[in-house]
Amino acid sequence: MNRKEMKMNRKNSSVARESEWFVPKFGSTRFKTFIGLLFLPYTGMVLAFSLIGSMLARTVLWDRVLAIVVIYFLGLGLGAHALDALGSKQIKPWGNVFTRQQLWLMAILSLAIAYAIAIYYMIFYVPLLWSMAILEGFFVFAYNLEWYHGKFHTDGWFAFSWGFMPVLSGYIIQTNRVSLEALAVAGAMSLFGLIEIKASRPYRDLKRRMEELQEHETCLMKRYETILKSISIGVMLLGGGLAIWRLQG
Repeated sequence: MNRKEMKMNRKNSSVARESEWFVPKFGSTRFKTFIGLLFLPYTGMVLAFSLIGSMLARTVLWDRVLAIVVIYFLGLGLGAHALDALGSKQIKPWGNVFTRQQLWLMAILSLAIAYAIAIYYMIFYVPLLWSMAILEGFFVFAYNLEWYHGKFHTDGWFAFSWGFMPVLSGYIIQTNRVSLEALAVAGAMSLFGLIEIKASRPYRDLKRRMEELQEHETCLMKRYETILKSISIGVMLLGGGLAIWRLQG
């Protein structure tokens, strides 16, 4: 692929991403790109996973619920996605609205704040959370920067790091232990994460070629979009519903 074709593909990809269902139709290009960079439906799923894990505890400590949700929003929603924009070997879907320096600053600051919150709880209340913090710290770089020739940038590791582990982290920050029920629910949520990433990859490929799709491909793209909406919104409703149930209990 020559330089002109690469430039055209970047432009088409950026335009396609701006039309995503989770990107607002108002505001400046920079604002829309920032919101798009957060991948809010997928970030929302991970926050719901951590919330679901927290709700499994017999006694729910709500300051810790807020802490784990903020930690994952900063660590994944902002930090990991900024690193993903830096590390992908494929065409950048969001173009060059943010410079590499800005993306690095975004990633480092968000991860630093997330770990500062986590370290407070790990030192004073939940030392077992160190295991999750170390593993998630590894994956946030290994997955998004595609270390080891992309060995950890796979659907399976995605489901484990952003599905299984957030549930377990939510449970551990409440209880400082691991249980069979938490492991079972974490496994179930990781399968939802696997469905999401399996549908997301072909959806993105079709989205990049949106202007040249045939009718059957357009229908397929819409079907993938429906799957992605249903999974992400369904998981978020599950997390929210469990939180409301525990608040009323």
